[in-house]
Amino acid sequence: MKRVVVREPTLIAPFGEPARELRILNKPLWLLQRDLLMRYCQSTLELDSLDELPPSDVELLVHKDNLFFNAPLIETFVETARQRGHACQLAFALDDGSITTHALRLQDGIRQQGNMYVADVYYYPHGVQEQPRPLVVDTAPREMGYYHIPAYMAPNHGDLTYQIPLRAFLSIEHWVHVFLANSPFGVFSWARKMEQEVEQSWRAKLKVSARAFVERRHFLQCSELVKVGKNCSIDPTAIIQGPTVIGNNVHIGAGAVVVSSLIGNNATIMQGSQVMLSVVSDRCYLPFNASLFMTTLMENSMVAQLSCLQMCVVGRNTFIGAGNIFTDFDLLGKPIKTIWKGELHEVGMPVLGSALGHNVKIGSGFVVYPARMIESDTVLAYADDHAVIPKNVESGVYTRPPVFYPDRDPRVQLHDPLSGPFQR
Repeated sequence: MKRVVVREPTLIAPFGEPARELRILNKPLWLLQRDLLMRYCQSTLELDSLDELPPSDVELLVHKDNLFFNAPLIETFVETARQRGHACQLAFALDDGSITTHALRLQDGIRQQGNMYVADVYYYPHGVQEQPRPLVVDTAPREMGYYHIPAYMAPNHGDLTYQIPLRAFLSIEHWVHVFLANSPFGVFSWARKMEQEVEQSWRAKLKVSARAFVERRHFLQCSELVKVGKNCSIDPTAIIQGPTVIGNNVHIGAGAVVVSSLIGNNATIMQGSQVMLSVVSDRCYLPFNASLFMTTLMENSMVAQLSCLQMCVVGRNTFIGAGNIFTDFDLLGKPIKTIWKGELHEVGMPVLGSALGHNVKIGSGFVVYPARMIESDTVLAYADDHAVIPKNVESGVYTRPPVFYPDRDPRVQLHDPLSGPFQR
């Protein structure tokens, strides 16, 4: 089969790059697509539009380069389309939970056509010679909660949940989709898949239990669920719960907590830091007591001590100083909105963090409201004199003017800076 990739040049704010260049699960999106389709496609052709496709009668798989999909979705689509033997277009039911709840907002790529939603993924058995017919794929969503908001804070929200798909699909046209692809549809989906396998298969349950017994660990911490690369240094007091994947040459310090996350190569997570349902890409650095919750760090980024990021996306080569807080909830209960195509749109989620572009540098002590964007190459330094110390502060106790004695110089009075001049 030949793969035809249709380029989507739209730049994603605040990164200033097309979606294909952004990191999803610690890989550029174009590379993630290529790796998932290697088993089906032997060659690749990139075009600006389908009109440029030369005539041929070979088997084709056509898709845009801003689409996120996982292995179960593409496997179901390709195998079902081959069985049907005619041209097919990927489609979803109108009541598909993960599509209607998370994928439809802030984008145009998934659109309603009749009694279904269609997307820009096509299969042609003998070249582009016939009109494709919709092929509905069930994403098999499952409602999974991540925390509960007390009624006195948000009486209309209560339990906060995601529709986690087994077969994930997104059209990435906004930074919110980058967040969804990495955390809810990425590492959260891994956890859902592993939980389902253990629940439905006694063999999988026995395998995990036996490994935990042999290693004398909790079953969530055994090597069946926690994959560790080469040359890693992990302190014995660190807590790591699966499903988690840790790359090569990773250092994890004392008391660190890593839960259901993806850690890239050459990353450093120092003592006391916490990483949950997050993606920490290659060569990222978290000093002591930094916290990430459902957050994505692209490569070469750093989050300094005592900073907390919740449901955020951070671009490459970005530095976040100490003591920064990225909030994710509106205490007034108003819908969270973000900018798309120059206008404010609701994100459809009661909680959401913020996005930082590439090469951003942020000083210490900022509080960032939900759904904000900080564009690439921005440098922020706190300018409030009451919160930042830009120069030496003198109390006068240790910097008093000199005291002169009349017996040494009768023209000068004895001077006490606290009580004023007086005679000896």
